[in-house]
Amino acid sequence: MPLQKLSAFIDAICRFVICNDSSLRGQTVIFNPDFFVEKLRHEKPEIFTELVVSNITRLIDLPGAELAQLMGEEDPKLPGGIGTASGFFRSLMSLKRKDKGVVFGSPLTEEGIAQVSQLIEYLHKHLRMEGLFRVPGNSLRQQILKDALNSGADIDLESGEFHSNDVASLLKMFLGELPEPLLTHKHFQAHLKIAGLMQFDDKGNKTSTPDKERQIEALQLLFLILPPPNRNLLRLLLGLLYQTAKKQDKNKMSAHNLALMFAPHILWPRNVTANDLQENITKLNDGVAFMIKHSQKLFKAPAYVRECARLHYLGSRVHASKDDLDLLTSAGSKELQPLKSQKRSRLDPSHQEETQQHTEEALKELFHHIHSMPDSAKKKKLIRQFHKHPGTLTPGPDAPTPPVQRRTRSRSFSGLIKRRMLGNPLILERKSRDSTPESEGASKENLHLLQRLPASPASHGTRAKLKLSEGRKEVRNSVHTRYHKHMLSSTPL
Repeated sequence: MPLQKLSAFIDAICRFVICNDSSLRGQTVIFNPDFFVEKLRHEKPEIFTELVVSNITRLIDLPGAELAQLMGEEDPKLPGGIGTASGFFRSLMSLKRKDKGVVFGSPLTEEGIAQVSQLIEYLHKHLRMEGLFRVPGNSLRQQILKDALNSGADIDLESGEFHSNDVASLLKMFLGELPEPLLTHKHFQAHLKIAGLMQFDDKGNKTSTPDKERQIEALQLLFLILPPPNRNLLRLLLGLLYQTAKKQDKNKMSAHNLALMFAPHILWPRNVTANDLQENITKLNDGVAFMIKHSQKLFKAPAYVRECARLHYLGSRVHASKDDLDLLTSAGSKELQPLKSQKRSRLDPSHQEETQQHTEEALKELFHHIHSMPDSAKKKKLIRQFHKHPGTLTPGPDAPTPPVQRRTRSRSFSGLIKRRMLGNPLILERKSRDSTPESEGASKENLHLLQRLPASPASHGTRAKLKLSEGRKEVRNSVHTRYHKHMLSSTPL
């Protein structure tokens, strides 16, 4: 393959941009923005297809049957009641031709694209020919050229043996003899919906003005799930037609005229007539003209798809759609705002003092609001929170603070029995210090009841601790009694 042809082919397959990073002094970095997209497509096609299709359905309305056709789960239902099954014998013949290495009429392969790319490369040099793709060439020369391409030979188209109209007509013939259109049968309904995307007015009513941004975005997504050979050839073809339309002052072939020539070959379903398409003909032709005019944008993955693919391989969570990515971006910007304010406060002392003053005022207002609340458990809890933190500002003595009643912890005898039956040791020494005379009486009664219960392996230790606590109480009571007598009689102990 010649060097020019190879470079053009590589450029068609991979889009590389030159990126200069300030951190890489004097170094040039080659970066493919769709690297992770292509990686995800080849390594995890199911996840890739789900990601793309979910965004397509966000832009166009695809009912269940049409969505199943797009996903390849059902056979496409084409206009005129013609399905893909009617092309069985055509597909059988194409398989036979493929076995013989025939390019024309065979399913699209990279080898076939390499042969046809010779025609596209030649036509790029003859775009000024008037009536290009419209004026037919010589049928005899076309047949000779067709046989040469089928044989896989490299052809010297610059020898003068063939005319540019011969080459242009043969290119259309190749596209027309493919088993299915270049844009595939299962994408047919989706292209109809994309062509019908219109703008809305302020009241939400659909207008007759095409929504170009949504159409471009939908086509970018739809082209991502084309079979790789179809997508590669479509890129080469639309690039050629785009350059041809730019020379329409010389060749008299506008984007609309080119669409009339190529729509039947790349978009119309096979074995259908104009009567079968009826009102959809205009929509399909306009759709192809739109592809030609915007072909330089259609083979770039949307930014949110690139980001989702990148996040997938970097271990972060995957966002299913553009809306998720927008939400993440907005949340990230909100998180950056407090960080910026914190940095400002560190650098600016006056700003820090002002912030402290606002904080104190806000705390005062909050405390007064809590104090004005009706008495409730929630109010008491909030007031306790204020007293727990010494750093928080509470009002001075002029603001009365309602007394907070502390609840006495209940000492349930049933809980004591449960713990005894489970065999857990009881530690009552600390509890006995805070006990009241009533609780002491209750504890003695509980002790008598406890002694009647059947002993467990842990009961001996429990009884010993209970006796120890009772002994300590008696000693403490006797000491208090002697002390009070001394104070009353003023006699030495």
